[in-house]
Amino acid sequence: MPQEYLEFEKPIAELEKKIEELTLFTSNGGIDLEEEILKLQKKSDQMLAEIYSKLSSWQKVQISRHPNRPYTLDYIEAVLTDFVEMHGDRGFGDDPAIVCGLAKLDGAPVVVIGHQKGRTLKERVYRNFGQPNPEGYRKALRLMRFAEKFNRPLITFIDTPGAYPGISAEERGQGESIAHNLSVMSMLKIPIVCIVIGEGGSGGALAVGVADRVIMLEHATYSVISPEACAAILWNNGAKASEAAELLKLTAQDLFQMKVIDEMVEEPIGGAHRDPRRAAELVKEALTRSLTEIRNTDPADLVKLRYEKFRKMGMFDQI
Repeated sequence: MPQEYLEFEKPIAELEKKIEELTLFTSNGGIDLEEEILKLQKKSDQMLAEIYSKLSSWQKVQISRHPNRPYTLDYIEAVLTDFVEMHGDRGFGDDPAIVCGLAKLDGAPVVVIGHQKGRTLKERVYRNFGQPNPEGYRKALRLMRFAEKFNRPLITFIDTPGAYPGISAEERGQGESIAHNLSVMSMLKIPIVCIVIGEGGSGGALAVGVADRVIMLEHATYSVISPEACAAILWNNGAKASEAAELLKLTAQDLFQMKVIDEMVEEPIGGAHRDPRRAAELVKEALTRSLTEIRNTDPADLVKLRYEKFRKMGMFDQI
């Protein structure tokens, strides 16, 4: 897939285009420009590292939505083995916006659930742009119960702008399906690890996010509302999304500091989309590490500690 550049990456795009042109010229038998190419590549790498070392919250939002960013199925293919996808909620139908199935992590059986976006327009429409309907959450619920019944750890990949807000979804019980998942996940007597790989939007993300260990990739975001919607509510002006992003504290760095998440996984320089293979290796290491920490915990203790973990989040002032 061709590399797409965000607005703040335009200086890098210009350098990389020039490198590509010089490389093509050299390979076609022209003048040897290897030294010049190496100089430009070094300059490009330095610029990329500098830009990504001081990203704003809004820029991180843009990266979390990057169309080249690895999605759930990419990580399943790279991190897990023997994946068998399960379909349907046994009530209404199947929802392609949520992928569920059985797999193995380092040879050990696990159950995996994740939001799935699409890359082409056709795929995006099929996956409903990663916005699940109630049947998607009920499919996830079915796999959660399966995992508990057969004592398999549960891994979830979070990457959604939010649950689908359409009338049809509300008519089929969108709110109830999310609430039910929250309730059931909080009481599952199995190890649960969740990782936010892109966007973590509102209840649509949290419906598969109640876990013993919550991990985020460095440039992922996790928030109760999108910056655009927040800006529209606060200032009646969606154009102030960048200001809202700063206030929402939605970055992995913010959430780790506030102890909303347990671990932040560093991404390759330039984001996971620039080196998906290395990103997958880092994700696998984080998942394996987290599961190792909790795998042998007594089931009753898992539930108790999970409850206490989420009860500690947040604060309020009493006037």
